[in-house]
Amino acid sequence: MLAVVHVPSPLGDLAVAGDAAGVTRIWLPREGPPPATGVAAPALRQAAAQVAAYLAGRRRTLHVRYGAVRATPFQRAVWAQIATIPYGEVRTYGQVARALGRPGAARAVGQATGANPWPIAIPCHRVVGAGGLGGFGGGAALKEFLLHLEATGRGPRGAGR
Repeated sequence: MLAVVHVPSPLGDLAVAGDAAGVTRIWLPREGPPPATGVAAPALRQAAAQVAAYLAGRRRTLHVRYGAVRATPFQRAVWAQIATIPYGEVRTYGQVARALGRPGAARAVGQATGANPWPIAIPCHRVVGAGGLGGFGGGAALKEFLLHLEATGRGPRGAGR
């Protein structure tokens, strides 16, 4: 059964969803999680607590037990590469593509990044466009908030912190 744990943020509630096997999705404020149908397993509650600590600037990495999701081998490779981007640093879609040995695949990297079911835990907000911020499922304001949080240890002024 799917369980959902809500995590407040200055820009709206996030939600960590999953089952006994692990976290199957982290929902960003603009996405809206599905209704919960079960009791949150300890791994799910722990993941939600880690997300909350990250958003408060008290945690730089998350150790999440990931549940099963459908993904292509390329998507999984992109997510694994994104997971190596250090806290406070960014990479372009093109840099991620080159790191995967696929220098012409920047657009495909962007699509795989957009399909990431575990934003924040797999920090897709750290991937930006060559000419600017790039997309993000949670919207530009949340992406800017997360990048500023990592650059300074606190959210930007006016973000409700």
